[in-house]
Amino acid sequence: MMRIDILAAVPELLDSLVHHSILGRAQRKGLAQIVVHNLRDYATGKYKAIDDAPYGGGAGMVLMIEPIDRCLEQLKSERSYSQVIYLSPDGLQLNQNLCNRLALEGNLILLCGHYKGVDERVREHLCTMEISVGDYVLSGGELAAAVLTDAVVRLLPGVLGDESSALTDSFQDGLVAPPDYTRPPVYKGWEVPEILRSGHEARIGQWRHEEALRRTRERRPDLLDRPEGDS
Repeated sequence: MMRIDILAAVPELLDSLVHHSILGRAQRKGLAQIVVHNLRDYATGKYKAIDDAPYGGGAGMVLMIEPIDRCLEQLKSERSYSQVIYLSPDGLQLNQNLCNRLALEGNLILLCGHYKGVDERVREHLCTMEISVGDYVLSGGELAAAVLTDAVVRLLPGVLGDESSALTDSFQDGLVAPPDYTRPPVYKGWEVPEILRSGHEARIGQWRHEEALRRTRERRPDLLDRPEGDS
């Protein structure tokens, strides 16, 4: 069973995600365990501060190293972890290939940045990997941690009802997904392609591959230019 510990300044943002939908199902099946930690529980002082003004001046606040280190020390004393991941705008870009790799890892720790980020010593000495979910800025790393957790946990064997479902997702083969249709076969004159109603599995598989390739050329041609294994 994979365990993912998430260190957050605003843990409430993750409550719904962790207990419902795919992640909730994975935990009820005993396939994953997701634990969210409030960094304030590891802070000291009357006000349990987890952030402070940056040395050298400037706007904004920075997450302090001490609460983060205390939380990491406690977790590591209880079990082993494959990666301590900081969700960072300048980290390694998250893609399906990276999600596949992380799904094969052991336990993971995800550190959510907040405010202006974290004390640089956290990144230098306490984290083993940094991951970005895109070239944009979020108010906090909790949302990025939610994206990463969902993308990884759904790949664990037994989480999805259909074992082949994750293997046919967009990007798994370097292409976006082909179009899907369901009942009714005709709606307002809009018809489901005849090939999908034919029952001919080989022809349907070929059609889906051709459609995925066509859509990728039209919508994400950059995927076709990537080296193999980097999708």
